Amino acid sequence: MKNKRKSLIYSGLGTLILFALIFLLSNCNVSNEIKAKSGAQLWGENCLRCHNNPSPETFSDVEWDVAVMHMRIRANLTDEEAKKIAKFLKTAN
Repeated sequence: MKNKRKSLIYSGLGTLILFALIFLLSNCNVSNEIKAKSGAQLWGENCLRCHNNPSPETFSDVEWDVAVMHMRIRANLTDEEAKKIAKFLKTAN
């Protein structure tokens, strides 16, 4: 009886872990809405909500890389969003 009970518990835990992994991995995909947005749109939507943005011409490409890397963490941007924003900012140089 105890072995059957343990088996059911382990089976339930395994199923729970499997569903948790599926849920987490499915949320890692970048939404189509974000994929469709340009770097300029993402820059305006994400950066302006917290502070005034300098002109893209203000900093060099290297300086923008550092700023975008920092803000990716602070603003919780995806890798794709950060790359699009950096590409947009660098086009002004």
